[in-house]
Amino acid sequence: MTPSYDPDNIFAKILRGEIPAHKVYEDEHTLAFMDVMPQGEGHTLVIPKAPSRGLLDAEPATLAALIASVQRVGRAVKKAFQADGLTVFQYNEPAGGQTVFHLHVHLIPRREGVPLKRHEGGMADNAVLAEHAARIRAALDAAV
Repeated sequence: MTPSYDPDNIFAKILRGEIPAHKVYEDEHTLAFMDVMPQGEGHTLVIPKAPSRGLLDAEPATLAALIASVQRVGRAVKKAFQADGLTVFQYNEPAGGQTVFHLHVHLIPRREGVPLKRHEGGMADNAVLAEHAARIRAALDAAV
């Protein structure tokens, strides 16, 4: 049996404004922000605002809004970092690699021959995250 959603998870706290985040995109249903332990330059997370532990318990409408934002933000992330490609990760439950139990999608711009860093590699510099977020917001603004 899957445990229930914990409203005190870190992403729920970000949604409530209790923990700061470098936001890049927000709409009625989703929020995108910089991963504080990036696996690559521009590593961005997209989450639904609806409380969902993972892919398997989310409402279909929540998933539809999430994937639309993933595509929109993903295009901007790739453009902002002049990437050759984009890696998209989504984990479910501990055995699947999930460590924060609020549905989220990782977007990581990729360049040929550049490996991903370890996710546990430590916190990124705040100024770097702010600059990366600004680059993605500019790419989003240019796409409108």
